[in-house]
This record gives sequence, structure tokens and C-alpha cells, in this order.
Amino acid sequence: MEEIRGKKVEIRNNISKIFSKLSANNISAKTQGIEKRLFEFANFVEAKTSLLYINSACEVVTGNILKKCFDNNKIVVLPAFNLQKNEVILLKVDNIKTDMKYSEKGIPEPDAYKCKIIPMEFVEIAIIPGIAFDEKGGRIGSGDGSYDRLIPKLPATTRKVALAYESQIVQHIPMEVHDKYVDIIITEERIIYKI
Repeated sequence: MEEIRGKKVEIRNNISKIFSKLSANNISAKTQGIEKRLFEFANFVEAKTSLLYINSACEVVTGNILKKCFDNNKIVVLPAFNLQKNEVILLKVDNIKTDMKYSEKGIPEPDAYKCKIIPMEFVEIAIIPGIAFDEKGGRIGSGDGSYDRLIPKLPATTRKVALAYESQIVQHIPMEVHDKYVDIIITEERIIYKI
């Protein structure tokens, strides 16, 4: 258990070093490649209700993806996590500028007083963040387990799709019993279906 956690920390640190060497232009170009693939991906195009995320460090930038979703009249759902209670609620966001507040993690999340709760079974596709992934769908997140608790609550029919820069794909993610896999990974170069 400790050995696996140590390897995860090592992978997070390696990805952080890679990100620190990427220029803003390089990240922007890679992000545009991912956005293009995502908006051509049939499951995403056909989904009316999409669970998305606001990126933190070492995750694919989602600002433009959110904007395009609003422009295309998609129902945008974002998670709000309560880390103390290990709970999550999904909230429909209509306006990123007015419907958000800062979370316990220090990143914007939807304000439950301004947004409508969306039941898990309404989510057709879930875009899952992560710091590193392997081709089997293994993922390493920020380390608090929020998405490992969220993923099993989603319907079996909901596609769990990760967005990743190609440099975030590693040979092997050490997985613990509680860690959850994603079905598909979209990078700037390819779409990876879980082996």
C-alpha cells in the first residue's frame, strides 16, 4: 500500500516537472488538439448532459471547452465536493461567471445556492480530470479520492472520458482497490480506448 502511494507521488512529481517545462503556447496548442477531438467524439457530440470539470494544475485546461458547451446549448454539470463528509453533488451551471464560488481545494466550483441539483442518472458523459493515465484507463488524480468516489455513483451507461496531454500518459499506473478506471482517454494525438 505504501509502495503504491509512493509510486503515485513519484508520478505526480514527474508530471509536475513536465508541465513546468511547457510554454503557454505549447499548452494552448495541445489543448486545442484535445478540444478538436472531443468536439468530434460522437458520444460527446450526442450527449445533452455532460459532467465536466474546472481544471487545476497539471490537468487539461477546460475553460474553452466549457465555453463551447454553453455555445452549443449543452447542459453543463459540474461537481461540488464536500471533503469532510466525502460527499459530492452535481450542479447544473448556466453561467461560469455568476454561478461559481471557491471550493475547499481553492478552485472554482458551482454554488449550490445558485445552481440546480442534477441526479447522477441524468449524466450521459462524464469528463474526468486526472494528472496521469495509462492505456488501461488507470488514473491518478489529485490524491483526495473525490473522483474515485464519484465514478462508481455514475450509471454504468455513462461514458467516463479523461482528457490528457500525451505527456500525461505513462506506461503503468499503480492502482489500489479503491481506485477507479476511465473508459476512454482523449489526447491531442489520439483517442485511447481502455484495453
